[in-house]
Amino acid sequence: MLVFEISHDLMGILTRLSPVCTFPECKAYLVGGFVRDWLVGRDTSDLDIAVSGDSLAIAQEAAELVDGRYVMLDEENKVGRVVVAGETEPWHIDITSYAGDIERDLLRRDFTVNAMGLDLADFVSGEVSLLDPSGGEDDLKKGLLRQVSDRVFESDPSRLMRAVRLSRELNLEIEPITEDTIRLNSKLVETVPSEKVREELLKVLALPFAGNSVRYLDELGLLCRIIPEMKAMKGVKQPKEHYWDVFEHSIEAVAALEFILRESDWVYGRKDLRSDVPWTEEIEQHFNQEIASGSNRGTLLKLGILLHDIAKPGTKTIEENGRIRFLGHTKEGAVLAASILDRLRFSAREIKYVEKVIYHHLHPAQMSNEGMPTHRAIYRYFRDTEGTGIDVIFLALADYLAVAGPRVDVREWHMHIAQVKYIIEVHKKQEKEIMPVRLITGEDLMKEFRMSPGRTIGRLLSLIREAQAAGEIRTREEALQYVRNELGKGACCAA
Repeated sequence: MLVFEISHDLMGILTRLSPVCTFPECKAYLVGGFVRDWLVGRDTSDLDIAVSGDSLAIAQEAAELVDGRYVMLDEENKVGRVVVAGETEPWHIDITSYAGDIERDLLRRDFTVNAMGLDLADFVSGEVSLLDPSGGEDDLKKGLLRQVSDRVFESDPSRLMRAVRLSRELNLEIEPITEDTIRLNSKLVETVPSEKVREELLKVLALPFAGNSVRYLDELGLLCRIIPEMKAMKGVKQPKEHYWDVFEHSIEAVAALEFILRESDWVYGRKDLRSDVPWTEEIEQHFNQEIASGSNRGTLLKLGILLHDIAKPGTKTIEENGRIRFLGHTKEGAVLAASILDRLRFSAREIKYVEKVIYHHLHPAQMSNEGMPTHRAIYRYFRDTEGTGIDVIFLALADYLAVAGPRVDVREWHMHIAQVKYIIEVHKKQEKEIMPVRLITGEDLMKEFRMSPGRTIGRLLSLIREAQAAGEIRTREEALQYVRNELGKGACCAA
């Protein structure tokens, strides 16, 4: 048996827990993911303990014993959680009850690598004896994720998506019979609570090589059952510039995005394509910013690019000359994506973020017909994208790569990157040097031009900021003259 050391921090917690979990006529076992991770030397801050007694009462006593916090996790299934401060992050100790024989309880779990146990008292004393009724340790050595029985997905359909996530997370291959069982039961994923689907989907997207994982979800018959709208994308032909149809393009776009975000390699991603893409610690931190519990910008941008062309099937037209067009697909796509994410119980903040990046994903390419975009165009772009300007730029870069695939024109790509760098540099200057300087206020306008409060004041202030960002005005006097000119035109006063 593989044996790895355990941290002093955790051993101290387990030593203090042991008496309350193993009082007379009660047995306690470390089970599930902790045993699996311990066997392969993988760090974890989550523990599962199965006890033969009253799990909720034991969890409450345990919380007091280790100076932790008790949380009622699942009253129906009697799962109590103890949260304990650790050296680097808190420990989450989930305590459940089992009836009868522990091995029989282990055989009711999902995958063999999760169906192992360790006697808690023996483990603390240094006597390690692994309970492994389904051969999980051997499967770990072979790199396999195998179902404990052919009924595991029927009893809990959320395991269908969990299988894909765990295989990627643990670098295990789903063994063939388990794969067949997933395909056979794929329809059951439609019965999984939306919150659980959201959680598992985000976990898959957060892992490296998420593009491959999304494709695997499709191969197993799961993807178009959790997002039925994607089925219509299959086989939808695009203009000749596109290497793939809409569906394949969208999956390759996820992989291309990971490539330029420095998360994974891409089969078509040569080093010379990524070396010049702007990447700083500031940009990396930007994509690590949390949007909601379980999601950050980088993960949600992968979801956004997966859905960025979701409306193409419904907006496709073919003109008399054979030209294929998808007019309005960005606007329609933002609405459709919002509906999908609302159904999957994403938060309002997550939905708004994905809506924005889909709605604006063609905007970077439209900022200039030729040459570099004007300072005014750059200001308007970041104003209109409302905090997602950098995100949309990276989505657009990945979209560009996934259009051409293996046929990407390196010279044209580097010209594109040069424009992106210019946009980011100008925006940075506008944000840090130009825009913090307030040239004029609403009170100034009312006093100078004898105006009453109202929308006209707001329009004028917006025009002044835009002209200031463009470098057209730099002083208060220039701002006042700019207002005189605009009032003379009369356009700013229109309803």
